[in-house]
Amino acid sequence: MKKMTDRILISRRGLIGAACSLAAAPILSPVSLAAVPGDSRFVTIVLRGAMDGLDLVQPYGDLAFRQLRPKLALTPDTGLIDLDGRFGLHPAAAALEPLYRRGELGFVHAVSTPYRDGRSHFDGQDMLEGGGSAQRGSEGGWLNRVLTLTRNPAPAIDVSVTPEMILSGPNPADVWAPRSDIALADDELQMLARLYRNDPAYTKALSDAVGVDAFTDLLRGEAVEDRHGAAAAKLAGTMLRDKYRIASFSINGWDTHVNQKAQFQPAARILSGAITTLRESLGEAAWAQTAVLAVTEFGRSAHENASGGTDHGTGGCAIIAGGAIRGGKVYGRFPGLDDSDLLDGRDLMPTGDVRHIAAAILASQFGISGSALRSSVFPGLQEEARVAFL
Repeated sequence: MKKMTDRILISRRGLIGAACSLAAAPILSPVSLAAVPGDSRFVTIVLRGAMDGLDLVQPYGDLAFRQLRPKLALTPDTGLIDLDGRFGLHPAAAALEPLYRRGELGFVHAVSTPYRDGRSHFDGQDMLEGGGSAQRGSEGGWLNRVLTLTRNPAPAIDVSVTPEMILSGPNPADVWAPRSDIALADDELQMLARLYRNDPAYTKALSDAVGVDAFTDLLRGEAVEDRHGAAAAKLAGTMLRDKYRIASFSINGWDTHVNQKAQFQPAARILSGAITTLRESLGEAAWAQTAVLAVTEFGRSAHENASGGTDHGTGGCAIIAGGAIRGGKVYGRFPGLDDSDLLDGRDLMPTGDVRHIAAAILASQFGISGSALRSSVFPGLQEEARVAFL
């Protein structure tokens, strides 16, 4: 595995050129990775589309919840997995319950980015991944700026046509895809090799691209067809076992305006599968030194709408996992759901900043000072007391 990994480390320009020239199939679920000193590991999962934290971790102990969501609210009698007598886990995320019981997974409720005055997915994701206090207030992604503080940026490789913002920036980071097919037969590949044999750069790019294709086939195996979460998680976990220490990927499908009862379930299962696959791929020793943070651009409205869904909101829920965190609990200061408790009369009031969660984990995992994180990684972030989940 190590030998194969080294063999496919190629330049960003070379691989893009090869991918374009070979008309490779669309690349799915890119995974961004970076190497930093030490054995601690950190994974971010961006939940694109505004994941409904009130559906994933339902405050069934709040009497107002069922009034706000008569069709969506569950109870332990209707399938909700009771967590602590106040909150319950959506049954579609049942695969996460064993991790929660073992203290390897937890939740931080009623959190958000500083994004307040708009409901655009694009602007919300820019703020989430940029890490600043205002729109377009930061250059690149906050996870890329972390690499400056670790003093050991990784060499670059870019298999994706659209690297994610969170790990984009001046520091090089590798980008992989769990699946990229070179849709050419062997004789066609040989013809290309002969045609361009006098072009050393193209010859190398072609050779490396074929190596990537073979490697991703090896990682996927014959039976795996999950193109959303588990495949990315398997690739990330495999890479994190070796030289990499930071990884990031995304899971889409959380924009549930209509018929949320049906739409939420597949996304929740994919997320659950991604986290459990990460644990399996990392193995016990590496998982024990890993922290996972899953976040979304904003929450959804506290009220369900007339279409059986929810609209764009503000406060949401962050998922934390890994052997490096203290799970088994729903953290955060939940404000309640009475009308007077809601933001603008419609949203879960955020009482915490998701950047504080990320900053606390980064400080714990990589020994980065709080002042450096606040000044360089999350501009505008105010100092906050130590979190309880580490």
